[in-house]
Order: sequence, then structure tokens, then C-alpha cells
Amino acid sequence: MGRDIYDAFPSARELYDRADTVLGRPISKLCFEGPADELGKTFNAQPAIFVTCIALLAVAREQAALPGVPAFVAGHSLGEYTALTAAEAIAFEDGLRLVETRGRLTQAAADAAPGGMAAVIGLDEAAAHGVCDETGVELCNINSPGQLVIGGAKDKMTKACELALARGAKRAIPLDVSGAFHTSLMEPAVAEFSAALAAVEIKAPAVPVVANDSARPMRDPDAIRAELAYQLTHPVRWVQCVEYMAAEGVGTYIEIGPGRVLTGLIKRIASGAHLKNINGAGSVSS
Repeated sequence: MGRDIYDAFPSARELYDRADTVLGRPISKLCFEGPADELGKTFNAQPAIFVTCIALLAVAREQAALPGVPAFVAGHSLGEYTALTAAEAIAFEDGLRLVETRGRLTQAAADAAPGGMAAVIGLDEAAAHGVCDETGVELCNINSPGQLVIGGAKDKMTKACELALARGAKRAIPLDVSGAFHTSLMEPAVAEFSAALAAVEIKAPAVPVVANDSARPMRDPDAIRAELAYQLTHPVRWVQCVEYMAAEGVGTYIEIGPGRVLTGLIKRIASGAHLKNINGAGSVSS
């Protein structure tokens, strides 16, 4: 992940090298060489994805691949930190430290209270809430119409998936994750992470950042701190985020980062939207 832009662009190389220095460990080597099971650990994955997204953003700006100043920026879960860094609300170094801390604390919470997550396909939000209420699991992500993610204690997830199928879901797919993120099982992480947020300088965003929870722009540092702590234990409302931006007149969405997952989700939310990905050296062009 990211080796192509590291080799091709000095701006990307500088960010990966700086990340190694800031974290005091070779996160760049993990990005480029793995091993995959080590890279996949939450403590490593979160800073690795963050630095790759910011490096891709830097290269896109350098290559004039972005059409001016965006009307909004937004990110899904961890991507909210990329969005805030892109909007100059959080410095790169602070964002990197925060996502590493977030990864460490959420993994510790997951180890203390083992949980899981599952993608539920073909069930609406109201029905999903019913499944959650009856089984004691929680809604984690509202990703697109007909695609939701639920999570909770492992001993409850099997029953929740069975009930979702009985209520009309086409599929209920267990996800390969190490915990029930964006649920109350992450509560042990909140206090220490809130202290980490309080210690970091956060500025008013230069462009509006649409929050995962409220699906409205965060306009000041206190709102940003509150959102980043809150989203640890509450769902990502991606459908509502995209619907808000579309209602405000946004017609073009550019996904910056490894993969194309958000592009697929936006396609199902905002009919007729123009979509673009910047996810590697070959995709960075004006």
C-alpha cells in the first residue's frame, strides 16, 4: 500500500518518512512490505491508512488533479481524520499520533470485550434497529441504502445475523475485524482518547467537514473534539452525510485513499453523481 507513490513522488516520500520519525517506528515499511497480518492490526492499520491517504492528497494537489477548493470534505470513520487534516483543522503529525492512539485504545477495548461486526444487506434502517433492540447488538455503519453494519458481543452476533435474515435481509456477512467498533463496547477507550484530543491543537476547518454522526459541518474545535470522541461508540451515518452534501448542490465526489469502497457507496446514495478515485500513482492526473 502506497509504494508506487512513494517511489514516484517526493511529496509522498517526505510524508512517509516523516511518519516514521513521528511514530518512532517504520510504518512505511509495514505499508509497503507487510506482512499483511501485522499491517492489519488496528494499531498499525489506522496510521498506515492515514498516512497513505494524506500522501495521495499531497500528490493530487501537486499534480493539479483536484478541481479547486472543495465545497465539503468528509471521511468514513478513520477517514474523518484524513478529512480534518485535509481541511487544515488538524496538523499531519497530530492526526498521525491521534489515529495511532485511537488504534491502540480501541484494540485494547476490543481485547477486553470480544465482539464482532457483520454487514447486513437488503434490510432497511428501521428493521435493523428492531434486530438490534431484540438481540442486544448495535448499529455501527449506515453505509448505503440496503447496506448496514451491526456489531456487538460475539455471543450475540450469531443470533442477530439469523434474525436479520428472518426479517428479510438478503445476506448477513460476518466481517473480518478484531472488535465491535462504533458500539458501546468501545466505551473504555473514550476517556483516555478524549484526553488525547484535549492535548492537541485543533483549528476551525478551512473548508466544511461533514461529521459522521450529525451529517452536518463541524465548524469549531470543540465540536470536532466532541465528534471524534462520540464516533468511537456511535454509528457512522454515511448515507446521511452524502445526502446532506447532495442537497447542498454537490455533484462531483472524489475519493482519495486506498480502495474504491466509498465510491461504490456514494453511487448508490447520490444518483447521477460524478465519481472519481485517486488511489495510486496511476490514478493521479489532472
